[in-house]
Amino acid sequence: MKYMLIMRATDEAFAKMGDIDFDEMLATVGRYNDELIRAGVLVAAEGLADATEGVVVDYSTEPPVVTDGPYGGTKELFGGFYILNVASKEEAVEWAKRSPMTGPGFKTEIRRVTTIDEFPQDNEWIQKERAWREATGQL
Repeated sequence: MKYMLIMRATDEAFAKMGDIDFDEMLATVGRYNDELIRAGVLVAAEGLADATEGVVVDYSTEPPVVTDGPYGGTKELFGGFYILNVASKEEAVEWAKRSPMTGPGFKTEIRRVTTIDEFPQDNEWIQKERAWREATGQL
């Protein structure tokens, strides 16, 4: 099963990261990533650019409203993510507990990634997506 570990932090926690030596941070995160790789569970891992570079598309109105970041009402922003292929939610939790990004204001949200097999296989759009995934080596 695939699980997404969504790395979240408050503005204050992100600000404290600026006090950490960048090479030290890379080494710490690199060691964690290496553990995930050696265990054979890492599928993907990416950091996200600063929220000031992003936008939000709000579909509450027609046409949708696009708002530049940062996002005023947000208490925690996503800073990056991991996708792990593990046997259970409990295993995903155990990997999240080992994350080096810890301390007050840091959280990891864990969500199961649904698979194409969970959708109606007789649906033409699911069949097209399955064919695309097979053609690109994703299945």
